[in-house]
Amino acid sequence: MRKIIVATFVSLDGVMQAPGGPQEDPTGGFKFGGWVASHFDEELGAALGEIFGRPYDLLLGRKTYDIFAAHWPFIKDGPDQAIADSFNNITKYVASRSTPQLAWQKSQLLGSDVVAALKKLKAEDGPDLLVQGSGDFLQTLWKHGLVDELSVLTFPVLLGKGKRLFGDSVAPSGLKLVKAKSYPSGVIVANYVPDGDVKTGDFSLGEPSEAELERRRNLN
Repeated sequence: MRKIIVATFVSLDGVMQAPGGPQEDPTGGFKFGGWVASHFDEELGAALGEIFGRPYDLLLGRKTYDIFAAHWPFIKDGPDQAIADSFNNITKYVASRSTPQLAWQKSQLLGSDVVAALKKLKAEDGPDLLVQGSGDFLQTLWKHGLVDELSVLTFPVLLGKGKRLFGDSVAPSGLKLVKAKSYPSGVIVANYVPDGDVKTGDFSLGEPSEAELERRRNLN
């Protein structure tokens, strides 16, 4: 079976919008596009090399696909050439509510029933499916239990408003940390797998005090 692996950049307050550059996604008046650039160094680049170092196909929402399709096919040299070559030569599976023409080579539209298409893909033999960006699409993947691994690269910056990795409508779920490492630039890379339902406990007194009972009565 193929796994769906999500790898995403987030700020410390959970924003994932436009990490790559000012014009990547300025919607909603977002002013901080390119917020990851100053934190990249050789060691963090090596960590990304691990993510892209194993066989994979890309799994993208429409907006992220459009960003990638306008960028990666046009890189002809430089330090990003290896990733460009990889992206250009693998299959790109695209989730979209419409039926766009996908000009980037080896791109495939998932169709109207994205969940059914992904369940079929996961059951097949082949490389894992790597999700980049695709914030809206990620909510669908999470809601239907389709994510097998989640790699979160947390950057030491607060962005305030912006599109978040998980919003108020996220499906509650437990996570298990399987690997974590911090880098001199302040970035923390943490890898998680789903771990069933949210587990809760209770640190309160066995018999609540009168002050506690009063506090509860005053809650709105």
